[in-house]
Amino acid sequence: MRYVEDHRRQTHSRIVENASYGLRQKGAKGLSVVDLMKLAGLTHGGFYNHFESRAALVGEAIAFAMDQMTERWKKLASGKPNGERFEALIADYLSPRHRDNPKQGCALPTLAVDVARSGPSEQQALASRLEMMIDVLVELLPGESQPRQARQVAAGAIATMVGSIVLSRAVGVGKLSDCILDAGRRTAGGRIRKPQRRAMKVTRREKTQK
Repeated sequence: MRYVEDHRRQTHSRIVENASYGLRQKGAKGLSVVDLMKLAGLTHGGFYNHFESRAALVGEAIAFAMDQMTERWKKLASGKPNGERFEALIADYLSPRHRDNPKQGCALPTLAVDVARSGPSEQQALASRLEMMIDVLVELLPGESQPRQARQVAAGAIATMVGSIVLSRAVGVGKLSDCILDAGRRTAGGRIRKPQRRAMKVTRREKTQK
């Protein structure tokens, strides 16, 4: 009985993982239940032994993909000085490697538009993981002590990065695509440097008043 349950969990995880790669590559609307099961080397006959609906599988696959991204961010930040962590993350996200490899990349550029037209379960899966992604970025922000302001900066940076990847892929690989990535890096990086400059101005003002 223990073997059967372990095998079921492993199969379930395999379906979710492979579905997440397929969805990131082709979008949430481009794959049927048959296609999603085939990605894991299985027939669709056993689908309902693991999921209540296609939406349930898509929701789990989205969560898996976004968890992968937050773990990548944490590893990138590990060991780097506080002032360099967010910059390193932005450079990695807005890179040709990420642009050219949607299957292994962030789920948001590929799936956000599709999920906006989907049901509540997929939207909730994306929203909950997006909140976690924002939390991770907030922890990496240098020189920002106000929680509300920090979340605004982090959310704005994610929006800039996701939009930059979407456009850079849409125009095809080339000079314009590279220009979009570079503009995104500058804009997202500017979001975290501005709070630092404001903090420095406040410090100078306080010293002058003393």
